[in-house]
Amino acid sequence: MKAMTAAALLLASLTCHAETPQQVRQTYVTEALSQQSGFAPSAKRGEALFRQRFAINDKMPGCTSCHTDNPLQAGQHAVTGKSVRPLAVAANPERFSDPAKVEKWFGRNCKEVVGRACTPAEKADFVTYMSEVR
Repeated sequence: MKAMTAAALLLASLTCHAETPQQVRQTYVTEALSQQSGFAPSAKRGEALFRQRFAINDKMPGCTSCHTDNPLQAGQHAVTGKSVRPLAVAANPERFSDPAKVEKWFGRNCKEVVGRACTPAEKADFVTYMSEVR
């Protein structure tokens, strides 16, 4: 019984382990490489995705609807009015450090803003841009 408890605690500690944005990005790069050979993440493509306008949602047609044009600044959710912490790692060091949270928010925001699930390549590009913006 003690061994099972210890194993459960170890597993819980591993799932709560924070990672770096680079480790999270590498996970998406690895997934993208399995879909397209030669993929390399691009901050330029990540910025383009961040600034792109989509016709799927009038209230939130793009990331900048809630996150402002400057990812170093805090934003405000376009529908709920709740404060949104900066996306850029330079302004919010905790951003992109919890893989489960990163995937949760990509899942929700891509569906609501882009109108579909984002690809691993898009996620890798986005994290690359948010890690490099200063």
